[in-house]
Amino acid sequence: MSTEVSIFIMDISNSSKENIGKALSDYLGQLKESISLWTKNTAGTQISHRAGDELVLVSNGYATAYTLAFYISRIWKFTDHPPYFGLSFGTIKEDVRDINIETWIHPLMKQARNANNHLKKQPDRLLFRFALPASSNEQDFTVFSKQFEILINTNLMLKQGQINEQTDIQSLVCSLYLILGQQKKVSEHLKRTTATISHHMKQGKTQIILHAFDNIVKVLDSLGAQDNHRLTDKLQTNINHYIITHLSDYFPEERRLS
Repeated sequence: MSTEVSIFIMDISNSSKENIGKALSDYLGQLKESISLWTKNTAGTQISHRAGDELVLVSNGYATAYTLAFYISRIWKFTDHPPYFGLSFGTIKEDVRDINIETWIHPLMKQARNANNHLKKQPDRLLFRFALPASSNEQDFTVFSKQFEILINTNLMLKQGQINEQTDIQSLVCSLYLILGQQKKVSEHLKRTTATISHHMKQGKTQIILHAFDNIVKVLDSLGAQDNHRLTDKLQTNINHYIITHLSDYFPEERRLS
């Protein structure tokens, strides 16, 4: 029986500069533990912290890796050293829980690595890029895999332009709205009026950015033969609950910008 999975390989920009390597490595260790908690009892997941500044993840569901990558990008602590993600998805013969991620060799892993390497070479690096398997005769999305790859990456590129245009406060409001889901709760956390939050959301295109994220997740879920939208919904609920429980750690006082 085939297992539907998604993969990301995450690297960090400028990780060799400013003597920040240890701080980044420690942060990735903490992030690895958080991901394990987010996915516990939701999606079978294998994750490895490699080479100081790299995370490699394999998880059940076509949308899981991208969902996790997007959340990581929104809570990321080191703004001068942003992460970037090479992603892929498809089917494997193994159960995710049986994979030894340190030695596992698979074409999907190679695709994620190719996507990561593509980003690595970019002077103006995007946050996300997918690389999908070659077209096949199977009766699934792989018949049009390269077309899906182009469409998803074009969407991500356009969304990246909107993210890049956000000011620090607009980015913070966008991230908090993703987690909290209500303008009132964002305003309470930032100690700003709801009108101010609404203004930052409009100027920072929060709704457009998050709507694009939701649509990509829905499309990825729809490509699978298995019913994974409930898995993705539960995953996001788990992530939001965990972050809300530790909100002051993820978004401390010094990030409450004026």
